[in-house]
Amino acid sequence: MNNQTVVVGMSGGVDSSVAAYLLKEAGYNVIGVFMRNWNDASVTINNECAWIDDSNDALLVAEALQIPFQVIDLSEQYKQRIVDYMFAEYERGRTPNPDILCNREIKFDLFMQIAMDLGADMIATGHYCQREESKDMAGNPVYNLVAGADRGKDQSYYLCQLSQAQLSKALFPIGHLQKSEVRAIAAQNGLITANKKDSQGLCFIGHVKLPTFLQQQLAPKQGNIVEIAPDFAYYTQQRQLAAQTDDIKEKARILAQRPTLQPSDGRVIGQHNGAHYYTIGQRKGLQVGGKEKPLFIIATDTQQNVVYVGMGEDHVGLNQQALFIQNGDVHWLREDLRLMSEETGTYGVRIRYRQALSEAILWQTEAGLYIYFHELQRGIAAGQFAAWYDGDKLIGSGTIA
Repeated sequence: MNNQTVVVGMSGGVDSSVAAYLLKEAGYNVIGVFMRNWNDASVTINNECAWIDDSNDALLVAEALQIPFQVIDLSEQYKQRIVDYMFAEYERGRTPNPDILCNREIKFDLFMQIAMDLGADMIATGHYCQREESKDMAGNPVYNLVAGADRGKDQSYYLCQLSQAQLSKALFPIGHLQKSEVRAIAAQNGLITANKKDSQGLCFIGHVKLPTFLQQQLAPKQGNIVEIAPDFAYYTQQRQLAAQTDDIKEKARILAQRPTLQPSDGRVIGQHNGAHYYTIGQRKGLQVGGKEKPLFIIATDTQQNVVYVGMGEDHVGLNQQALFIQNGDVHWLREDLRLMSEETGTYGVRIRYRQALSEAILWQTEAGLYIYFHELQRGIAAGQFAAWYDGDKLIGSGTIA
């Protein structure tokens, strides 16, 4: 019999339900907790009160498993740490990832502390990832965050900002399972969430879609859509400079730079309702027709309220081969593997969830970290998180400048 107490973050979905079930079956003392992180019903996509429905489902699962259950209200802290930051980033023309922030700031910080105050030894979530304990070069214990066995559902990217201290207290009971196996376990044990659809909304807010959320919180402001030609001088000169050197570091430094576009660099082809609603790489929502190829957003300027686009998925402004992360935004989950100044390392890197890993060279400088990809990457946006892996182990991450 396991005497450890584990507090499970129960969202009212099938994944956290099965996580709680598996822990109880393993002999842990399990406590279920539902986090209420949002209380503004005006931004839901229907008239249902989503968080109440989800908390009721979590309660019914807890009753079926005969485990204690409670609801905690973190809405004020969520607004301060996640929502306010998210709006500020969009207003600056950047692309934040609220789910990564929610994990770092809410689930594995505030929630973890509350769980410890309840007497927990560990916390658990329904994430599709795995934790392994190993030793560093000095023989000290370290924890690895490993991709989930179901690679189609792997959520390790969303946990890329966790620390060793946070990971040491975390369990991921379903990380070794396929999604189909999780649903089967729920059905076999009569859990009401067995066939419940996965949430597509913001982290722990409920049935809220990000475009709807932004449009209801940030005021519309009409501005110009400016098309940039593929032979724009800056891009041509940048590629020529990069081609003139065989030094990967110098290529990275050159190709990580981005032009500061001006309306005079292209031609006006339409209107938009607010540059802060759009992000680099976006294709839909422009409502500009008559083009031979689809238009993609290659840059936004929220100060001048201009959206810059390029025609075709091969447009040079849409595809980059390098990016830069300032030192203050570089995070190593495995601190023992941190690159020192002027060191380089080869890793698999992704810049968005479910993106396949792309081989890249990381170069640490006095100013920050350069990442040079072997292949072009579409839609690299400031504010996004880049995460790097050694095989299936997540090593570190950072916010793109």
